[in-house]
Amino acid sequence: MLLFLSGGRFYSLSRATAPHPTSAPGRGVISDPHQVNVPPFLFEAILYAPIDDTSSTAKIENGSVFFTLYKKEAATWESLVMENTDKEKMQKIRENAVLKAQEKAKKEMKAKAVKKQEHKKYALEATMKLEEAERKRIEELKEEERKKVTEELEIWKNQRNEKQREERVHQERKQTEKKNQKINKSMALREGTHKNTSLPAKVTGNIFSEKLKEESFPAPRTAGAIKINFTPRVFPTALRESRVAEEEEWLYKQAEARRAMNADFSELDDLKEEEKNPDWLKDKGNKMFSTGNYLAAVNAYNLAIRLNNKIPVLYLNRAACHLKLRNLHKSIEDSSKALDLLTPPVSDNASARVKAYVRRGTAFCQLELYAEGLQDYEAALKIDPTNELVAQDAEKIRHIIQGTQRQQDS
Repeated sequence: MLLFLSGGRFYSLSRATAPHPTSAPGRGVISDPHQVNVPPFLFEAILYAPIDDTSSTAKIENGSVFFTLYKKEAATWESLVMENTDKEKMQKIRENAVLKAQEKAKKEMKAKAVKKQEHKKYALEATMKLEEAERKRIEELKEEERKKVTEELEIWKNQRNEKQREERVHQERKQTEKKNQKINKSMALREGTHKNTSLPAKVTGNIFSEKLKEESFPAPRTAGAIKINFTPRVFPTALRESRVAEEEEWLYKQAEARRAMNADFSELDDLKEEEKNPDWLKDKGNKMFSTGNYLAAVNAYNLAIRLNNKIPVLYLNRAACHLKLRNLHKSIEDSSKALDLLTPPVSDNASARVKAYVRRGTAFCQLELYAEGLQDYEAALKIDPTNELVAQDAEKIRHIIQGTQRQQDS
């Protein structure tokens, strides 16, 4: 039998409802007076004076109940329980005990709610601190990458300047040597004219041999025109399905794009010759992308696009970098720009168009715009129906869309 104590009164529950004897508490609070009335077990004791129900305990051992009671005030009791108490007084004591128990239960619940709220607040603050620390870490990584790229550019500039200086010194040295040779020749000829013929045969022979060499130079060639005939480009497509016009238009657009260069921004003066080449910058960005340095790769592609904004592969590669960096909207923009430049659609640009559709579709799916993403994957499959990876991803997206629709319907 497990006993509960409240306001100097003990109530008991049947052993069937009590916890294990070795762990059963000996004190408690009655929140509902009906819970203590569990027939046929009932025990009530109205003690002589109030006790400390927080420190008092009750233990069940070997079928017996042991009470340990602590008085609120140090005094001698005449008896353990109150004797000769009328029914009305006992009823009043019971009611007061129940009210006090209820009030105490409310305070404990309120304190528990406050403590729970404090725990939630602490957890939220801890989460915010972690997020802030993570954000700072990412910002520091970005700053380190920016500094690293800036240092690399400075090293490239210094190497370029050093190389140019060495080339200038080499050219000046060559020019000086040529001038010295000319002076020596003229002096030798002048000395040969004024001296008599008694000069050694070796010297005289050298002078005449130099004269013969100078006089034996061939005359300049006459100007003329050289005609070059190029072999016609043969397309593998059958004649009835030929898209020669579109192929020729695509080749013409690519040639025009290669010739289109923007040299109207001030930073161009500080760049090396190779850094002014979009193809060199594209290769540099590809190497940085392969090593996982996506921010540096984006910087290389940005500069290449500023030099020439008509090359679709630059936008296509930058879209892949933005996808890795979770810049999803920028990835969608670059993929769309690449698709605009990859026109007309021909076999030469089919692979690039598949990549553009897949990257844009991936960005849409990561934004949870699965319908738009599925459209791009299906467009890629129309270009390359044998691509199994694209087909598998498209099927996964269809399952996600169907699952979402079922949840909405249910």
